[in-house]
Amino acid sequence: MVKMIMHGCNGRMGRMIADIAANDTGIEIVAGVDINTDGNASFPVVDSIDKVSTDADVVVDFGHASAVDKVIEWCRENKIPLVECTTGLSDDTLANLRKSSESVAMFKSANMSLGINIIQKILKENSARLAEAGFDVEIVEKHHRTKLDAPSGTALALADSVNDGLSSRKDYVFDRSGRRMVRPDTEIGISAVRGGTIVGDHDVIFAGTDEVITFSHCAYSRAVFAKGAVEAAKFLAGKGAGMYDMSDVLEG
Repeated sequence: MVKMIMHGCNGRMGRMIADIAANDTGIEIVAGVDINTDGNASFPVVDSIDKVSTDADVVVDFGHASAVDKVIEWCRENKIPLVECTTGLSDDTLANLRKSSESVAMFKSANMSLGINIIQKILKENSARLAEAGFDVEIVEKHHRTKLDAPSGTALALADSVNDGLSSRKDYVFDRSGRRMVRPDTEIGISAVRGGTIVGDHDVIFAGTDEVITFSHCAYSRAVFAKGAVEAAKFLAGKGAGMYDMSDVLEG
């Protein structure tokens, strides 16, 4: 059984992951870390990762972005693989994650949903054929009103997947309000909607002459991200040094 440390265990996602792990015979949370140590967790909880003394096979981090570098360094020093799920990371922190992957297994994915990652694979495999047929690409993402960043990291990752399948990369356009011109063939439009309690909707639209193809993903609950994190943790435990993502989990 995989032994996991849950960093950010008393946050919304941390509690959800704990519930899923409790019903999974392949993984067990042996320690939690959270600045708020109050709660009814079934495992010991400390307020800093450097206070964890329990042996573990993997760390899952859904904590605050400001604490990520400390988690990375602790995992590197202790040679424990890390599934990094925190969003809004700085370029320096992402560079730290990549550098640390030279000595220990590190995992980072723009979206922990298995469905989104399957769509990314489909986009890489089919975008060239659709572009050659004259289809324009537009991406529309929708999230709850409290989401701070726009566009979402997932929308950008989907655009990257389209570009990864093309011989000539397209530019990303986020606002067309300041121009008056025919749409160029060399761009991908990315639009963000913020409102209500939308968990996360993403549409990748290929608009051609007299037909439209749309690849859509709707997350109705944050549980899809928690399930993906648990699967990633089980996958990463025991892996050698390197940078991994959800495409590696899908390929097994």
